Amino acid sequence: MMSLPKTLAEDVAKNLVMVARLLDDDPQSAYGYAKVALRLASRVPSVREATGFAAYAVEKYAEALAEFRAARRMTGLQHLWPVMADCERGMGRPEKALAMAGEPEVQKLDKAGQVEMRLVAAGARRDMGQAEAAVVTLQSPELASNAQQPWTARLRYAYADALLEVGREGEAREWFAKALEADQSGATDASDRLAELDGVEFIDALDPEAEEDGNASPAAKEATPEESSRDAGAGE
Repeated sequence: MMSLPKTLAEDVAKNLVMVARLLDDDPQSAYGYAKVALRLASRVPSVREATGFAAYAVEKYAEALAEFRAARRMTGLQHLWPVMADCERGMGRPEKALAMAGEPEVQKLDKAGQVEMRLVAAGARRDMGQAEAAVVTLQSPELASNAQQPWTARLRYAYADALLEVGREGEAREWFAKALEADQSGATDASDRLAELDGVEFIDALDPEAEEDGNASPAAKEATPEESSRDAGAGE
């Protein structure tokens, strides 16, 4: 933003700060700030990129893709390639996303970008009903590595989810556990998925009905053998 007048640059920067601050918790507001920044400085690559991510967060995938393309034209950089492919998925074009995974641009990505592209490609396979192919797509040196990287939890989680879809529940549970082990920031709900596989039910402490159930006597919670027998017979 060095090319902007000082006052204008400050206004744009303030809006971009709000986009970054709100993107995860209040994406709709972040999108509003991004649109203001775009109106003020549409020729600044960082503004186009921020607007793209804000649009992506509120599922305006066509708009996000247009902004990412604009930012890429301005900079010549390839780091937005995976999220551009994911926008194609969002618009219901998984075949296009899968084609992008095989383009030369992928080789220009850093390791994090290549892992992200693999995640998008696996998602596209699942969109197309190719669940087994999604499992194979995620099998990679990065998945096998014991090193903890920023993408490790998400990659393991995606692999576990793909395994579950093809009926490999035991392996899925193992990989959800590995995802949880690597998920220091809470980026996934691996703990919930593990609990679900283990048949654990959580009670919302703020739910009055759940509280009433929790205060019920043991006799009310557990049916006697005779009652269980009657219940079983009732469905016959």
